[in-house]
Amino acid sequence: MNFDLLLASAITLSVPLVLAALGGAIHRRAGIVNIGLEGHMILGALIGAVVSGISGNWALGALAGFIAGGFSGLLMNVIITRLKGNEIIVGLGYNIVMFGVIGYVLRAAFGVSGTLQFEGLQRMPKIDIPVIADIPVLGALVSGKDPLFWLCIVLVPFLAWALKATTWGVRLRATGASEAASASLGLRTLGIRDGAGIVAGALAALGGVALSLGTVGLFNENMTAGRGFVALAAFYFGRSRPLPTALACLLFGFFDALQIRLQTVGGFSPDIISTLPYIAVVVVLAFTGIRQSRRGARALS
Repeated sequence: MNFDLLLASAITLSVPLVLAALGGAIHRRAGIVNIGLEGHMILGALIGAVVSGISGNWALGALAGFIAGGFSGLLMNVIITRLKGNEIIVGLGYNIVMFGVIGYVLRAAFGVSGTLQFEGLQRMPKIDIPVIADIPVLGALVSGKDPLFWLCIVLVPFLAWALKATTWGVRLRATGASEAASASLGLRTLGIRDGAGIVAGALAALGGVALSLGTVGLFNENMTAGRGFVALAAFYFGRSRPLPTALACLLFGFFDALQIRLQTVGGFSPDIISTLPYIAVVVVLAFTGIRQSRRGARALS
């Protein structure tokens, strides 16, 4: 098994997770657990593929997916904050509705079921870095990646800085810590949470764009395959901090790439191998729960 290929594949598969998980982490910092990341991702994947296919321009497709995700995130957030919907029920219901609507649109508007492929769809370009591309490991890490990979590289440190050192970050964290106390200080907590919802939806939708315009080059209504829930596990494991969240996504991406490689090698049951990423998620969540339980026990002692 070629380690460089495995590493390159793991990073590529991590990009959609990182984008969705960072969006979920921002929303969590505002006090709302976004269970609807999967729905935002599949919406972004569809809109990105459709707009790229019609325009022949991947950047317009990515922008359209980003904007659609922002509106989607705002809508879900309003249901939770203004209409007082339970965030878990709303998120799960949102995912179900989104997949149902997209399945209907595929059949009614495009006359296809399951998979939609445009002849004019333009995929995101791969950026090769001369000299570095030929260096083992380092070339696999940074060369041949699309623009959304480089966006993640910038976004992780930027969000880590913004959450700690900007007025926006302080207000966001204060709202998440105590909405009532923040409101008593004059903060517009509903507006702050709306903004966090928009960011969550937009970034998760970009994660979907990374799948349809980056990894695959077409749209399939099941292409997210639970990645929104994996992203949810990632930001829980990272305690909604950008760098640990991104590292958790890289871990899940590695296991996803590993199960794909093992299926091509042969000698293993495909059904068992395909469960590797989800086993990793369960293990990480169990570890996170044990860690939090021990931290709570120490605080009480």
